Amino acid sequence: MKRVVLIGNYPPDKQESMERFAQMLYAGFRSVGVDAEIWRPAVVLGKWAKSTDSGLGKWIGYIDKWILFPLLLRWRLTARHNAYAEVRFHICDHSNAPYLGHLPLDQTGITCHDVLAIRGALGYEDAYCPASSFGKILQQWILHHLSRAKILATVSKFTLTQLQELAPGHPTPDQDWRVIYNAFNNDFRPMPDDEARTLLHEKGINLGESFILHVGSGMARKNRRMLLDMVAVLGNRWTGSICYAGHTVDSELLALAQSLGLQDRLVSVTGPDHETLVALYSTCTAFIFPSFSEGFGWPLIEAQACGAPVITSTIEPMPEVSGGAALYASPTEPLAFAKALLSLQDETIRSGFVRWGFENAAKFEPERIMNQYLAIHDLEPIPVS
Repeated sequence: MKRVVLIGNYPPDKQESMERFAQMLYAGFRSVGVDAEIWRPAVVLGKWAKSTDSGLGKWIGYIDKWILFPLLLRWRLTARHNAYAEVRFHICDHSNAPYLGHLPLDQTGITCHDVLAIRGALGYEDAYCPASSFGKILQQWILHHLSRAKILATVSKFTLTQLQELAPGHPTPDQDWRVIYNAFNNDFRPMPDDEARTLLHEKGINLGESFILHVGSGMARKNRRMLLDMVAVLGNRWTGSICYAGHTVDSELLALAQSLGLQDRLVSVTGPDHETLVALYSTCTAFIFPSFSEGFGWPLIEAQACGAPVITSTIEPMPEVSGGAALYASPTEPLAFAKALLSLQDETIRSGFVRWGFENAAKFEPERIMNQYLAIHDLEPIPVS
């Protein structure tokens, strides 16, 4: 049986999206008969730190990640060389690219989800990822190793193009760099309206009949304030609620809502579980994704798969990932987003975008994506219906 070892993230870093991706690959490989396992840096010194997000705890976490784990990798591969001679390795997160220096390059692939932090460290303001002095060194180190990858997948054409710009002359003829889109990391299907609204009511989430939805963090590049700005522009032409699912709404956004007189229409759903998220996607008037920068944008296809019409940025990779099955507006123009929302009041327009969204979402089913990961590792593909 073929074996794949996936390299996951350091648990205290709480990289939720990267953990979902690792679990998606793990389940995908096993579903097609490949023996898969996940190796992660062990929490050795980090267990004594209150937090590895900043300060001394962060440096302690670095010892676990960048000194102890590489030593463990080398020991495993040296002590049991024959056992791993035919094994394929895959690093799930590009921020762990330095592990390429401790794994057999010809047998190891890596997924690059974005180059936002790298570009931010190099001074690109449009990445919306400013870096500290040490962060700049760290991202240069990551880019150096990433550019050496012999087997590399990026999650969008846009990300591949940006990576090639950052690593001139790559990929070389002996490097296999290709685009493999992200697959769904859970089951996203429309939830019947009655079932969805009952679930939301039981969770204490009261949104009314009409609401717009944003899913994600409060990072500046996510452009959460757009939802407030567009509703302010609409005035009494649209009187629904504004729902933020993901990170808790911060004080700055609350203050903006207060200044616009929208505080009573704002609903924050912190850390929704999967069923709650599906219920929100399935019942929202529109899913709003006005990001300034992304590597892929999972919520776009999740919303489409649940039957939500999508309004998103004109900035790539949003048009690429949404497949043209969305309404597009500049992330700096609330009026354009507002007009797009009003256009969905026409049932013909709305049903058309919902239908096109379902068609686009079908391209990201795990079975189709896994075949591409099998191919990049020279493993036998499976028939896809």
